[in-house]
Amino acid sequence: MKTIKFTIVAAIMCMAVSCGNKQQPATENGEQAATETVMDVDALLADAENLVNKEVVFDGVCTHACKHGATKIFMMGSDDTKTIRVEAAKLGSFDTKCINSIVKVNGVLREERVDEAYLQQWEAKAKALSDNHGDGEGGCSTEKNARGETANTTEGRIADFRAKIAANQEKTGKAYLSFYFVEAVSYEIQ
Repeated sequence: MKTIKFTIVAAIMCMAVSCGNKQQPATENGEQAATETVMDVDALLADAENLVNKEVVFDGVCTHACKHGATKIFMMGSDDTKTIRVEAAKLGSFDTKCINSIVKVNGVLREERVDEAYLQQWEAKAKALSDNHGDGEGGCSTEKNARGETANTTEGRIADFRAKIAANQEKTGKAYLSFYFVEAVSYEIQ
């Protein structure tokens, strides 16, 4: 069953990626309608650093909706290493019919930076929760995959982030990791 679902998602994704950047068709009287460039997920992620806090329009295959009220969906690009989280924000929630469908999203691209201060706050929250409620949770597997995480415990996730931050600082001089997401303004199931 999992193989069939992946095959269907892959076929939909290939159709979405093959469309590339799209523009609006001409109006009824033959005039060119206002053009709106629609990026795919790959193009959005490739240029994310330059698009932070700007309005973007993109489409892709929705692979997952948050089980806690569908307030987040995850959109996949040409493969599962190219994934972006989309938050419903003022929309409230997404229709679960988005899952396994091509979805066009209009929203604002945001950056979340994970640095040492972020990790220290996370550790403090995790400690407070574990003191009161037992072991901490490993997190949403879809979101972890989108961020390239492999650890299953809070402590392991934090340690992995520290190692990745150190490697990023050595490589780029930046002592943080950037994760991008979109706050949706509107969306449409294609």
